[in-house]
Amino acid sequence: MAAAAAAGAASAELVIGWCIFGLLLLAILAFCWIYVRKYQSQRESEVVSTITAIFSLAIALITSALLPVDIFLVSYMKNQNGTFKDWANANVSRQIEDTVLYGYYTLYSVILFCVFFWIPFVYFYYEEKDEDDTGKCTQVKMALKYTLGFVVICALLLLVGAFVPLNLPDNKNSTQWEKVKFLFEELGSSHGLAALSFSISSLTLLGMLAAIIYTAYGMSALPLNLIKGTRSAAYERLENTEDIEEVEQHIQTIKSKSKDGRPLPARDRRALKQFEERLRTLRKRERHLEFIENSWWTKFCGALRPLKIIWGIFFIFVALLFVISLFLSNLDKALHSAGIDSGFIIFGANLSNPLNMLLPLLQTVFPLDYILITIIIMYFIFTSMAGIRNIGIWFFWIRLYKIRRGRTRPQALLFLCMILLLIVLHTSYMIYSLAPQYVMYGSQNYFIESNMTFNGHRGNSTLSVPKRCDADAPEDQCTVTRTYLFLHKFWFFSAAYYFGNWAFLGVFVIGFIVSCCKGKKSVIERVDEDDSDLSDEEPSVYSV
Repeated sequence: MAAAAAAGAASAELVIGWCIFGLLLLAILAFCWIYVRKYQSQRESEVVSTITAIFSLAIALITSALLPVDIFLVSYMKNQNGTFKDWANANVSRQIEDTVLYGYYTLYSVILFCVFFWIPFVYFYYEEKDEDDTGKCTQVKMALKYTLGFVVICALLLLVGAFVPLNLPDNKNSTQWEKVKFLFEELGSSHGLAALSFSISSLTLLGMLAAIIYTAYGMSALPLNLIKGTRSAAYERLENTEDIEEVEQHIQTIKSKSKDGRPLPARDRRALKQFEERLRTLRKRERHLEFIENSWWTKFCGALRPLKIIWGIFFIFVALLFVISLFLSNLDKALHSAGIDSGFIIFGANLSNPLNMLLPLLQTVFPLDYILITIIIMYFIFTSMAGIRNIGIWFFWIRLYKIRRGRTRPQALLFLCMILLLIVLHTSYMIYSLAPQYVMYGSQNYFIESNMTFNGHRGNSTLSVPKRCDADAPEDQCTVTRTYLFLHKFWFFSAAYYFGNWAFLGVFVIGFIVSCCKGKKSVIERVDEDDSDLSDEEPSVYSV
């Protein structure tokens, strides 16, 4: 009866946990809808691209939320003294592990579908829509033709991942046919896990590059921008008025040269055209500044100024915690790992870092450790968004799109969501780099036998004492998270991630110095005459 009651209580707690997870999913969908609607262009909004952006962003956030859930489930199956809970028998444990594993299978498969088919298809479909006299069938055919290249790349990654053996054949003198047979046996034994892992790891490598560019800069720029704030709308409007008067004087001076009817030289005509374009931009900026200066949202943001400073200081502390922990973790790998051939993998920590010391302390008070991991993951995502918003979307030295409130083109939103999908894939490895033992085993303990001593002499009796799960723990005593299975299938990816962490730290330092040297941002987004999605309509009050 007692065992049944305990099992019922545990089941009720799990149901409550899944209900909370369901509410989290609804909150994620609501956030994605608000975020996409906030940044998309009001003139060029399109239903398919909007739904795709919301769905892709939601998949990215849900995938990132699965890591703390995975850690919680493997930790929840054991008591603090190292014993399994009454309900956590072998079958139940296996069911929980399989559920999480199927969750990763599903989400990662959806990510592959979005990155290699759906997002490229919608992007090229919308690009073809810009062409005149193009029918729906033609748009679909052209979009499918361009998307086929992405599908071929995905198929190649799956094929290579499926046939790259994780173990080498024992007999070095084996024939070619035996080697091929060994490859197929390896493929059959992996059940597609290696293929999916290789494809996801390849995308994670791209996510690492995106994190180095966008997240590292956003992690330094976001808190400093919150602390520094924006310039005064009244002061900017005064400066803009002076610029308008100066440009009008230049225009008047050039036009005065043709009062007697003589035509202007080519040089003066080009200068006049440039000054007239500049004047149109300044007058448009004047209207925006006047609207923002008198809006209620500006006054509301001014009242929240102290709160923004507090948030900025908090984000700086989180960034320092993240960067210092990552530096010490990478230094630990450089000093104590087996080298590049092993992917710089270490089990446990020889050099303690702040996060690795803080998590075991928070584990004593449920659920503080999961709250901290969730905060770090969400901070990683929000700083990535801030970095993309500040830098824009580039192809080498060519700027493709800008991300601006209320004026972002559908293609730019699709690029934004694809970049975030890639960055989220890299998030799990970043968290593992900070706290490898915690990501592998959570708060699990297991029993070890310790000899008892009496009066300074060793006795014959032994005592079982709990110890934190690590790489030396028996497989039947500690359950590894499903996240770890996807992270270290291939050593060469782990080696690339190791060097990527050093690059991430370098870009963060450079971005921090640049953000400190830069002045306050304008109260409005920059208004340029070359903006194709610039509207003469009044800006939204939420653009401040």
